[in-house]
Amino acid sequence: MDTPPFVNEDQRQRDNEHINLLSVFHFVLSGLALFGMAFLLLHYFIMCSFFTHPERWPTKGEAGPPKEFFDVFVYFYIFMGVLLVTACVGNVLSGVFLRQRRHRMFSLIVAGLDCVQIPFGTTLGVFTFIVLLRDSVRQSYVE
Repeated sequence: MDTPPFVNEDQRQRDNEHINLLSVFHFVLSGLALFGMAFLLLHYFIMCSFFTHPERWPTKGEAGPPKEFFDVFVYFYIFMGVLLVTACVGNVLSGVFLRQRRHRMFSLIVAGLDCVQIPFGTTLGVFTFIVLLRDSVRQSYVE
């Protein structure tokens, strides 16, 4: 791969602006993951209250679904919670590393994982790939 011997000042300034914007958006996406965790906890407590008290069901004669039905959903809550915590921590670290111009490969891995979070994570992941795979950006990183 041929790398240019020098990068002009305009390109360097544009790269710095793009990397700073990417770091801000990584912090924003981690905030959205925090919001998602809060929503997940709220949803868990509502469903737990609903399924563990069958007398609250508005049906006559039936007690509603058994508590075992809710026990299956606990695994869903654990799985989603782990995913959201991982996304939050990964994006915060990636935002910090982008500001420091360090650990470019880590930011690329987080960008790949962000692509699963449709639509905002996908957009951020694709733009992170576009910016971090430039030769001029690659030269500015301390590895």
